[in-house]
Amino acid sequence: MCWLLVTLAIALGSAAGCAREEQAREVPSVAASELPAQARETLQRIDRGGPFPYAKDGSVFFNREGLLPPARRGYYREFTVPTPGSANRGPRRIVRGGRGELYYTEDHYRTFKKVRR
Repeated sequence: MCWLLVTLAIALGSAAGCAREEQAREVPSVAASELPAQARETLQRIDRGGPFPYAKDGSVFFNREGLLPPARRGYYREFTVPTPGSANRGPRRIVRGGRGELYYTEDHYRTFKKVRR
């Protein structure tokens, strides 16, 4: 009986991993020209290598939710997209992968769109 529970746990864990991986592959996309002006400005800063207005810009994004394609730790970096009227950094970010791929979130990592250029 114990072996059955272990087998079931392994299968369920694998299925959860597959679902997470499948979800990561289905990131919708958005044209850079359709992003808010502040996001387009952040993209320009990323292209130029800075300067960045926030101390956390360029810090590691861990992808804990698994919404982006799986990658090694440190592969993704996050950059703030200013939110008008926000008293702090706000919820918007650009996440850049190690190969230059870019993702936009407007809801603090709950959803992402891959940026098309």
